[in-house]
Amino acid sequence: MKLNRIHHVAYRCLDAKATVEWYVKHLHMDFVLAIAEDQVPSTHAPDPYMHVFLDAGHGNVLAFFELPNSPAMGRDTNTPEWVQHLAFKVDTVAELEEAKARLQAAGIAVVGVTDHTIFKSIYFFDPNGHRLELACDIGTPEMYKKLDEVKWAMLEEWSQTKRAPKHAAWMHEKELA
Repeated sequence: MKLNRIHHVAYRCLDAKATVEWYVKHLHMDFVLAIAEDQVPSTHAPDPYMHVFLDAGHGNVLAFFELPNSPAMGRDTNTPEWVQHLAFKVDTVAELEEAKARLQAAGIAVVGVTDHTIFKSIYFFDPNGHRLELACDIGTPEMYKKLDEVKWAMLEEWSQTKRAPKHAAWMHEKELA
């Protein structure tokens, strides 16, 4: 079996209505579906929830659960906040820069534009504390080919040493200059 695509990705939210409104306003997503139950269908636990779905483009769906009877939301404090994030692709650097300006004008703190050599990104948080990234690919076919050729060797070296392999150090040469 080969997977077709991601059906949806679900996260918890503090307030379903406020979350939907934020994603519609700031990331221009369409609100496509709401499901509410008093009992969890998979576990049959009595736990009311609101499950909302947003169109993130090209069949990608981002969903959220509001769980009013559960303890307050938290995050994995053993994982740095920059690690767990959801990245969305935009088509151009101009769109990325426009999104940054629009988000900042709305009072949202934005990190970047960060140059990752093969893509550029901005980072910010949604109202639930989830870190988001907007990314625009800028790499050349040659760059992607070079990275593809070393991916397995890099993974194997990392697996054995837990030190960053240098197979793709060329990506950061301009930072070191």
